[in-house]
Order: sequence, then C-alpha cells, then structure tokens
Amino acid sequence: MNPSRFRARICSLAVTTLLASATIVCAQAPRRSQSRQPPAKTTSDQSDAAFDQAVKLGNEARQAEQLPQALDQYTKALKIRPTWTEGWWNSGAILYEEDRYAEAREAFQKLLSLDPKNAAGWAMQGLCEFETREYDQAIVSLLRGRSLGLAKYQELESVARYHAALLYIHFEQFEIAYDVLTEFLKSGNDSPKVIEAFGLALLRMPFLASEIPPDKREQVLIAGRAAFNMAARRPDEARAAFDQLLSRYPNAPNVHYAFGVFLLNQDADTALKEFKRELDISPQHQPSMVQMAFEYLKRDDYNTALPLAEKAVQLAPKMFPARNVLGRVLLELGQIDRAIKELEEGARLAPTSPEMHYALGRAYRRAGREQDAKRETALFQKLQDEYNARRNAELTGRDADSNQPKEKP
Repeated sequence: MNPSRFRARICSLAVTTLLASATIVCAQAPRRSQSRQPPAKTTSDQSDAAFDQAVKLGNEARQAEQLPQALDQYTKALKIRPTWTEGWWNSGAILYEEDRYAEAREAFQKLLSLDPKNAAGWAMQGLCEFETREYDQAIVSLLRGRSLGLAKYQELESVARYHAALLYIHFEQFEIAYDVLTEFLKSGNDSPKVIEAFGLALLRMPFLASEIPPDKREQVLIAGRAAFNMAARRPDEARAAFDQLLSRYPNAPNVHYAFGVFLLNQDADTALKEFKRELDISPQHQPSMVQMAFEYLKRDDYNTALPLAEKAVQLAPKMFPARNVLGRVLLELGQIDRAIKELEEGARLAPTSPEMHYALGRAYRRAGREQDAKRETALFQKLQDEYNARRNAELTGRDADSNQPKEKP
C-alpha cells in the first residue's frame, strides 16, 4: 500500500457520514388495495424496485470488500437514477481504490455537478487529478475542498493537505508549502512523508515525493527534521539538525540560505554571512538577495539594500516580496514614483497580501494621494483582520484537537 496515496478503504466507511446530503432510498411496501386483486405494477414501481435491489446488493458487496461486484451494482443503480449522489461517491471511491484514477475522477465530477459544495468530493477529485498528473487542476480541486471544510473527515483532510503541499513544492511555491505543512504540527504528525515534504520545501527542491533522487534522500530528511523543529519552535533540536546538514552538505544549494533564515531572529549578523555564503555557491540566488535587502532595510542601510533588491526583481519579476522590499527601499530614498510603481506591481501579484497594501498605502500618502492611501490602508486592515481570524480559528482548532489521535498521510 503506497503511503503517499489515500488508501484508507474509503469505500468501507459509512457513506452517510461522508455525504451528509445523500439519502439512501429504501423500498417501501405498496399500500394494500381495497380490491382483492393486487394493483398492477407501474414502470416507476419496477424502476424503484430495481434501483433498491441494486443498492442493496452493492452495499452488501462493498461491506464484504467485493469491490468489482459492488461497482457493478452501483453502476446499475446509477443508470436508473443518475442523480444519486451517494452512488457517485461509492463508485468513485471504489475506482480510486482500484487505481482507476481517470474513471474515479469522472465519478467525482458527476457528484460535484449535483452537489458542488461537497468538500470531500472536491478533495477526492483533486487526489485523482494528482494521480493522473493533472497538477494544475489538482491544486485547484484540493484547495476548493480545503476551503469548504474537511474537519469532519480527518484522514481525508490530512491526505489532501499533504498533497496540496507537494503541489506547492512542485510549482516552486516553497513558502506556501511550508505554511501548509506546519498544519501537521497540531496533531504532532512527524511521519517520514511529512518530514520529507518539509525537507523539500526547506531546500527549495521542486520534486514530488516519488521524484527525489536517491542520492538526495538523506539530505532531504535531515533538512526536513530541521524544518519541522523550526516550525515547532524547538530551536535546540532545529539547530542540531542544521549542524548535521551543514557538516554533511556544506556546498549544497539552499543549505546556507535555510540556515540563514533560521538564524535571522536570533543572530542577524551571522544570518547575513550565511546568505552571502549562499550567494558564493549560487550567485543568482534570488531569495538570499531578498532576505539581505530586508535586513539592510531594517538597519536603515538603504544604499546597500537597493542593488540587492533591484537584482532580486530582475531575476524573479513575479515574486512579490522582491517588489515589496524594492518599493520600500526606494520610498526611503525619496524615489516616490518608482516606489509606487514597484509596490503597485507587488499588490497586483499578491492582492491578498496585507503587507503589500500597507506599504503601498504609505507610498501613496508620501505622494499626497490621500484617497488612494485611505483605500489601501482600509484594504490592509480588512486583510489583516481576516488573517487574524483564521489564525485564531487555527489555534482554537489545535486546542480542540489536542486529544485526537495522530493522523498519517
């Protein structure tokens, strides 16, 4: 059984729990007629009876783990009643269990056409699309399921989260992947797969789990342990893992950068040295330039920050943090028009980033554009309030889940 896939015997679960909106249609006895002759059965009655029989046989076969026979019966039932949402779920789950991902995806698509707010259906469709390598669609489906809420389906939520993180890594959105992976901390899940994903995010390796080269696996696992402990705010354990990583892979890409990020809030001078070391190894390392530019901005050393920020934007014009730091440095240097241009582009690239709108509001105010400044400040406050609400909900959820068993992807 492949631990990276959702192989939790979905089909053997009580489907009424997973699909609260689905109802099992039970056969009802016909009313007795006042006449001694039994009433003639209508086509509708015969259809209902055939549907009920197929459902009954399908459920019995599923409970006996006779999945092909169950699928045959559910298929018969769906031909009679194609709006039966539970049947599409059952069929999709069985097809997924049998590695028939394209067919399973179609079943979940049918389910979602009937019940578009079914969070579990979206998650399962995303997992199917992951297996069929439709990665662009898979991330959309998985995020849709997560946004609709998977709290009732803990195992499915765990697997959807894991695969979403892998896809963010695949798309080189490493910081977002790291944030998604930190959600595993609430259940204390430090399974090898989770640690491995943390390592890929920390080392900025755009691999899926199955794509990790054998000679990189040890490095990824050590980095993953460092990242997990860093996220868990266990600095001593994180430092020990980083020391091991640096001693074994002193010249590997992103190792010094990751260590620098870890050190920033503890020893910024040493962190800067690590970023410079990363640039010695990889002269075009844009994330190191961004981190250094932010640190020099913090120190009011704008002239040192400026070329780093400009180079970072040149190397990765679609990365909004580089636009953010460049715009802020330009604003401090009095180049207000250039600052606004960079910050506007950053806000366009990251419209939900509170930091981008806050910085843009400051720039507008410096330019005397008070109405624009008020608009951006209000948007910043709205986004910040939404972030705080999500954060509080997450912390509340962690407290509520503290006694739950650990979940494994």
